[in-house]
Amino acid sequence: MATKIRLQRHGRKSYAYYPIVIADSRAPRDGRFIERIGSYNPNTNPATISLNFDRALYWVEVGAQPTDTVRSILSHEGVMLMKHLRGGVKKGAFNEEEAQRRFDAWKANRNKATDAVQAKLSAKAEADAKARMDAEAEKNRLKGEEVAKKKAEKIAAEEAAAKAALEAEAAALENEENTEVSSEE
Repeated sequence: MATKIRLQRHGRKSYAYYPIVIADSRAPRDGRFIERIGSYNPNTNPATISLNFDRALYWVEVGAQPTDTVRSILSHEGVMLMKHLRGGVKKGAFNEEEAQRRFDAWKANRNKATDAVQAKLSAKAEADAKARMDAEAEKNRLKGEEVAKKKAEKIAAEEAAAKAALEAEAAALENEENTEVSSEE
């Protein structure tokens, strides 16, 4: 029986996640499987991968063939490197401790690189948030200046109207006085 390590598609349209399974190559994509060894969720940033490392290594060593996507996932998680290192131990190129040391060094480098990418993403997100906040503050300041200008114009217009009303009232009083004085003469 030819076994494959492959992805099954689950989830809704445009939001899929994928269990990583061991299945007979003749079984349907989302059908029967022998064992589930992990999952892959590409919807998160970065993609979330959970994998049972020991079982994945076991199945790769007994001859299960991973699909291209699963092979890249296994390489990213270090399963393929560990298979390669165990092959070197079997051939006598180095011992088990040396293989484990090399794997641990690789894993430390990978974790450092992953942490650097995470830090870069979080710094970018913080910079974007700060830029949006600064733009919002500038927009609010401009709007506040515009409102203050409109209020000042409104107050000036009201004062001008009040002044004009006072002048008109004063002129009316003066006209009344002039007419009273003219009628007395």
